[in-house]
Amino acid sequence: MKSLGRKPEGARLERIKASPRWAGDRFRNLHPAMPGLRDPNASMPTIGEFLCGGERRFPRGPLPSVSPLDDWASPPGSGLRATWLGHSTVLVEIDGLRVLTDPVWGPRASPSRFAGPKRFQPVPVPLRTMPPVDLVLVSHDHYDHLDYPTIRELAKHDVPFVTSLGVGAHLEAWGVRPERIVELDWWESHELPNTGLTVSAAPSQHFSGRALHDRNATLWSSLVIRSQRHAVFFSGDTGLTTEYQAIRERLGPFDLVMLEVGAFHPAWGDVHLGPDNALEALALLGGGAFLPIHWGTFSLAMHAWDQPAERLLERGAKAGARLVMPRLGEPVEPAHAERVEPWWRAVDTVAQEPDSDTTAATTLPKAMPWPID
Repeated sequence: MKSLGRKPEGARLERIKASPRWAGDRFRNLHPAMPGLRDPNASMPTIGEFLCGGERRFPRGPLPSVSPLDDWASPPGSGLRATWLGHSTVLVEIDGLRVLTDPVWGPRASPSRFAGPKRFQPVPVPLRTMPPVDLVLVSHDHYDHLDYPTIRELAKHDVPFVTSLGVGAHLEAWGVRPERIVELDWWESHELPNTGLTVSAAPSQHFSGRALHDRNATLWSSLVIRSQRHAVFFSGDTGLTTEYQAIRERLGPFDLVMLEVGAFHPAWGDVHLGPDNALEALALLGGGAFLPIHWGTFSLAMHAWDQPAERLLERGAKAGARLVMPRLGEPVEPAHAERVEPWWRAVDTVAQEPDSDTTAATTLPKAMPWPID
């Protein structure tokens, strides 16, 4: 299957082997997981539980969303604007440039068009109507962050990519020209030519892989976007790690912090944040306007679809967080963000049975590693 991508080889593999994070046969997290993040008494959900278990894992109707196209036609007055397009896909407008993070327009977080977690919320803007972007960032190679049909379409536009070490093998296999790909190890940086924009890769506490036999063959990273006037932190996927303090010291401070808050579970609390640990990570990073990502699009854990948002609304003010929680497709300037309105409550969230198309994921292999993202 082409959607599985390609394993690194040749010069790319040699560069991987030279990384301090390479452990002889795979990448590894350098820092041990913080105690208490993973509940040793929590068992991994079974495939059946993942498909049919839990309450309110899917909204009954579509989430409120808007088209950002009219707003995008004019530059942001502050020079920095972000538009959450679903899950971890955000268009960041920073000092005249457009940067797109982990673009996923495909219908499933899966190698198959017919099985696997199906998005319950469409992207507010069709990919064909997106304005030209100056740079695409890909944090790691999981299906809900690196999407085969989306990359195939973006490859037609010759946009440059910055990604984690090894992920370029997938991009090349899907039509992105090698000279348009920059792969970074942690603490490495790349300046987009003639723009003054720099992207830096930084630690995250996660893993990688698109099949049963390629776990951790490519690196995972958080990413920092910095112009002369602004700086943005993008977590990709991660568990809580004290390395966030080093990120603040070396690459901060940040005007906007985008942290994952969904798809968490006690059995894998060391590789995903969830809302509580996201607030802890925000403090380690030194604060900044906080845009929650990695929720509201796919159901990849057992919690209710809106639980991350409700928990942040409950705890955010007490933690001193400046939450930025726009509707899908609603451009927001962190400098001008107002108080959060719980727009997600407008959705009728009475529990419902997933439709037959969603439950088609029963064909996923029994040996599937957890978590899947």
